[in-house]
Amino acid sequence: MLQTVEAMIDEAGNVRLLEPLHLSSVHRALVTILDDSHPTAGAEPAFLSEPALPADWNRPEEDAAWSHLQRVS
Repeated sequence: MLQTVEAMIDEAGNVRLLEPLHLSSVHRALVTILDDSHPTAGAEPAFLSEPALPADWNRPEEDAAWSHLQRVS
């Protein structure tokens, strides 16, 4: 399972998690450095559109348009 947690990294490279993290064993991790001076760089514009998506997607017209892809039990 992938899990994302927010952290701060100081100039010396020390990582400080901003919320508690409880793991049952040792895990690998990837660290992505976000450029605070360019808040819209990279994939971040996609995150900016997230609040608008439910207003467009969660409509009866959308449900009807995609209903043929629903599994029938």
